[in-house]
Amino acid sequence: MLSRTADNLYWLARYMERADCLARILDVTQRLAQLPAAYGGSTNEWRSALLTAGCAEQYKAVHGDEVTEQNVINFLAFAPENPSSIRNCFEIARTNARSVRTALTMEMWETINSSWLELKRYSTKNMTREELARFMSFVKETSLRFDGAAYRTMLRNDAFWFSRVGMYVERADNTARILDVKYHVLLPDSEHIGGPLDYFQWASILRSVSALTSFHWVYRESVKPWLVADLLILNAQMPRSLTSCYQNITRYLDDIANYYGRQGSSQRLARSTLTRLGNSRMEDIFQTGLHEYIDSFVTENNRLGSLVNEQYLL
Repeated sequence: MLSRTADNLYWLARYMERADCLARILDVTQRLAQLPAAYGGSTNEWRSALLTAGCAEQYKAVHGDEVTEQNVINFLAFAPENPSSIRNCFEIARTNARSVRTALTMEMWETINSSWLELKRYSTKNMTREELARFMSFVKETSLRFDGAAYRTMLRNDAFWFSRVGMYVERADNTARILDVKYHVLLPDSEHIGGPLDYFQWASILRSVSALTSFHWVYRESVKPWLVADLLILNAQMPRSLTSCYQNITRYLDDIANYYGRQGSSQRLARSTLTRLGNSRMEDIFQTGLHEYIDSFVTENNRLGSLVNEQYLL
């Protein structure tokens, strides 16, 4: 496979996953923003949404220090000046898909193309909360359709493996950022851990990654920060956990290496990260600092993306 083709497939999957994550961030932020002030909703959840998405600096360059619901929704969902807005994610994904049209199945292409056409129906003009909810559902359903089409119709060859690596690298980054912003930024200094606001925020975080029901199945008790972190970091049963993502990344990078007959730096880093996750205990993570642990993980995950790019995509 040409490196250009592998690059297009890798980034196609990453941008589809990123659009899904942005929709989930907007969904959970809207839930938190609707908390009455008397219940503890005193933080600026919309600022936390920008931090979670990694777009705070770009937003400030456009809108300054004023963070409002309408501006954040527009910036994360539709703004052309935000390279990671949902609209731009879909556009870049479709451009990549057109470049590798023959490497995709008919179902994958139709999902992307039809969704791009439907996306044009939505805009921030007169965007009610009901319309925003429909828009977020549309984005999440599109991602699920694309993921399902890829999983059920693609040959298990290097095209499939590169797209899966891209998806799981992006998913690991998104899960880590959602956890980090909640723990390090979102909870007000005046709010006690374990209080009603803390509980509602952690439950909303679980909803944002479709894990609230899974949490109760696994732990069978009330939502607690260390249990949520355990589910989303160490529990391999959870498809969006960091451990699950790296099990899949390691598997598909090894498939690529076996196919081309050569191991490389990306395979070594993926295995070492998976080993580190496997040797981690939640007690130690909280004792040394969840923020520091996640920050280190995000750095390593970004380095893995760079190594994959250098090894295969240049």
